[in-house]
Amino acid sequence: MSEEIKILTVNWDKPNSQSIETYLAGGGYKAAEKALGMAPEKVAQEVLDAGLRGRGGAGFPAGRKWMFMPKDNRPKYLCVNADEGEPGTFKDREIMRRDPHMLIEGIIIACWAMAANNAYIYIRGEFESEARILENAIEEAYQRGFLGERVFGKDFKLNVWVHRGAGAYICGEETSLIESLEGKRGNPRIRPPFPPQRGVFDMPTTVNNVETIASVPFIIREGKDAYRKFGTEKSPGTKLFSISGHINKPGVYELPLGYPLMKLINEVAGGVINGLKLKAVIPGGSSTPVLRAEECENVNLDYESLASAGSMLGSGAVIVMAEGTCMVKALEILTHFYAHESCGQCTPCREGTGWASQIARRIHNGDAEMKDIDVLYSIGENMLGRTICPLADAAACPIMNFTRKFRDEFEAHIRNKGCPNGRPFPVEFK
Repeated sequence: MSEEIKILTVNWDKPNSQSIETYLAGGGYKAAEKALGMAPEKVAQEVLDAGLRGRGGAGFPAGRKWMFMPKDNRPKYLCVNADEGEPGTFKDREIMRRDPHMLIEGIIIACWAMAANNAYIYIRGEFESEARILENAIEEAYQRGFLGERVFGKDFKLNVWVHRGAGAYICGEETSLIESLEGKRGNPRIRPPFPPQRGVFDMPTTVNNVETIASVPFIIREGKDAYRKFGTEKSPGTKLFSISGHINKPGVYELPLGYPLMKLINEVAGGVINGLKLKAVIPGGSSTPVLRAEECENVNLDYESLASAGSMLGSGAVIVMAEGTCMVKALEILTHFYAHESCGQCTPCREGTGWASQIARRIHNGDAEMKDIDVLYSIGENMLGRTICPLADAAACPIMNFTRKFRDEFEAHIRNKGCPNGRPFPVEFK
């Protein structure tokens, strides 16, 4: 039986879940009204005490991040990172598509806590329908007085805009997002200064993920202790997990942090497709280290457990690979993606991702030599930690882990002059 929890997903299955009427009927915007009756610093402290950690991948305490905002009189901004481009990740899209008002209410609360009067939702360029849904929901909130010159009739002004990106993965990195929002090329910035000191338009800025902000209304409405009933001591609350690949029931599931990985795969998501055996799992999006099937036993889905297993929770994107999957082909696909998405600003990333993609392709096609496996691994080593932003690290993780954990497959491709499987995947998806 599924142990899903309905905090972020409470309205998803309701008819017309996108409308403000549906949201209000379920107690929507009560948390924002309550927050505006609290001192801003108390709101930030409540979120910190609840233990909410950033759901974009970094896992930094959200309340602490809000407290970094300076207390001066400069205009302050919240940027909501809705540029969901991590391969395997599709949970923020569902929040925006199915319950946009939960996100808007979270924005109101976060902006009050940080004394920010302006918020941007920077949304991935491909999310056309989600952008329209958000724009309609924002208009509904303005009409009710939940946004605008006097939010809930209080002496608090807040304007919210949807800003569409142009489909660049790099703009999921917070300083690239800020550059793009300002109308410039989405290249990461050198830090310091950090966004809370000099962010968008050179003003104090906080960047939070969609899921992080959408988690806030429950915490304010129900209190930190109610949120801490779920999850673990160090990883409290619930998490949206996007599960895809060779699985019977792919989708987005809301589960308490600390939930067993194998239970998610075998029970919640219906097990590996066609009764095949599990071969490998990428537990937190393509930039997190892959786990072999035997490494997945006794692993729980929280920050600490996955770190102990040698991987990361990341964005909570669980990619399942069944027996018969060609890990060389899987790496070729990933290296091609990172080579395509590198902004080119840093030499180790610009050159390294391109070289890695070429070598992975040669190995899969059977045109490589044995020494190329070590060259490929060394490229990952030389990219790691040597660039302005984490894209090079994200590319290096699969390069180093795939070649180390599945080296026998890379060697077999070279000996066989091509893929020994005959086909790269056991199941063809249409």
